[in-house]
Amino acid sequence: MKFPDDIRDIIRRKYQSKHREWLKISVSEDLQTLWPLEFNLDIPTEKDALQQQEGVKAWITAWRSWRGSGALVWTERHWRSLGVQSVPQELILNEPSDAVSWIGEAEAWSHAVERYKTLVQRWPALIDILPKYYNVLANSDDVNFLRITEMVSWICANPNSDLYPRQIPVAGVDSKWLESHKGLVCDLVSAIQGTNERDFFTVCGLKPPPQLIRMRIIDPEIRNQLGGLGDICTPREEAANLDIKPTYVFIVENLQTGLAFEDLPGSVVIMALGYGVDVLERISWLHHARCIYWGDIDTHGFAILNRARTYLPSLETALMDKQTLFAYKDLWVQEKEQSASTELPLLANEEREIFLSLKNNVWGQQVRLEQERICWDAAWKAIKEFLK
Repeated sequence: MKFPDDIRDIIRRKYQSKHREWLKISVSEDLQTLWPLEFNLDIPTEKDALQQQEGVKAWITAWRSWRGSGALVWTERHWRSLGVQSVPQELILNEPSDAVSWIGEAEAWSHAVERYKTLVQRWPALIDILPKYYNVLANSDDVNFLRITEMVSWICANPNSDLYPRQIPVAGVDSKWLESHKGLVCDLVSAIQGTNERDFFTVCGLKPPPQLIRMRIIDPEIRNQLGGLGDICTPREEAANLDIKPTYVFIVENLQTGLAFEDLPGSVVIMALGYGVDVLERISWLHHARCIYWGDIDTHGFAILNRARTYLPSLETALMDKQTLFAYKDLWVQEKEQSASTELPLLANEEREIFLSLKNNVWGQQVRLEQERICWDAAWKAIKEFLK
């Protein structure tokens, strides 16, 4: 026997897995492909009814007092011992609005359908992509939804503006808003344009902010060549044009680690690129130096290393070995979210072994050793070994 609460749970699961499909057919109004939804209420046999009479009475009472959406079908059972009984047989929901009212999503669904129809009427090409953003359609307040619409409209009207995003004359489009809505805007404009391009700036015809590189010149002689300049934050193109020839380049994952470096002959340290190591490809003076990467010992650290080797195949590593990891076991923390990568083909054998052990939680749940936790005296000694 299924009680109203049981049906509600079933509807909630269907909603969670099917609401995007429901939204899409709401425009075409072709409900026959998925609707109606029919739920058998599992009428008990006479034997079962005799064994649990109080339960059957509660079941019938629950459905008699039910006042929800949909059509409830009743039927009669002619039982030898219990006589003729009118029992609930089936619940039929004819459209999504019947279903969402069961689970408290009627208002959100109404918003989503209304906004979906508005956008598809204006830009028919959005019919397939918009259901992906059901939560935005359903839960955005009116001001934010208007901002999204105006942003897309302005970009479509000015497809090659070559402006920075903050220069777009749409109220409320600040850096924080852009960061959280960039993927949505890119997908919508791309669909309207009929392209497969995924880069936000290319799709929207906007100018990307310059990609800055933070680096320190830690050799006094090279500093003198630059007028004594030692701590530099500059666009990638300007970094590439520097007329320097370092012997060693240390690439460290975290900013404060790079700031802690002292002077070393012939050396430069590049800091805090994260996954932006693609910039290394275009810095020609790197390719004539011995390059060493030092990152956190976690799955992202090795994923960044693998990516960097795409551009610097001979890139070495410092302090990313098993000995270092276990020497500081008491300082391990948990990596919040592991890298999605499963294969990193440019890692050396030991590096790959460590990566896979971290990925598969061989030594504990999402183990991570941050590079800043390593004793600095020991770390600095290991760094200086590269110069011998």
